[in-house]
Amino acid sequence: MKVLVINGPNLNMLGIREPGVYGNGSYNDLVALIRRTAEEEGVETDFFQSNHEGALVDAIQQAYGVYDGLILNPGAYTHTSIAILDALKAVSLPAVEVHISDVSKREPFRQISYAGMACVKTYMGLGFDGYLHALRFLKQYLTERP
Repeated sequence: MKVLVINGPNLNMLGIREPGVYGNGSYNDLVALIRRTAEEEGVETDFFQSNHEGALVDAIQQAYGVYDGLILNPGAYTHTSIAILDALKAVSLPAVEVHISDVSKREPFRQISYAGMACVKTYMGLGFDGYLHALRFLKQYLTERP
């Protein structure tokens, strides 16, 4: 089972960016945590991060036929990118949306998730652990799927 973990803009700044919202762990800490858990779960993972919307769309499209599922934190593009929504719908790969903070309790403009409209589940407000929940859920979802 192969899963691609895609992270959007400013997630490369974890540990520096608003630690009160996103915590003190770095992006490298996040990747290492997911990688360790994936190995324990017997799931092969690759990682992609970009601050550019088109690069995220390209990564989603290139995942078709290579990966069994996606874990996606589109960052601020969550609330603005119909292009990411359309890419997710085009490839029809099961995707789980993750947000480190609880976006439902933040600014009004963060209340809509375009990407989430094409995802099978969303985890938010669980910090880095949200990615681990997403990984385990996606493994179960893919295993039980006909």
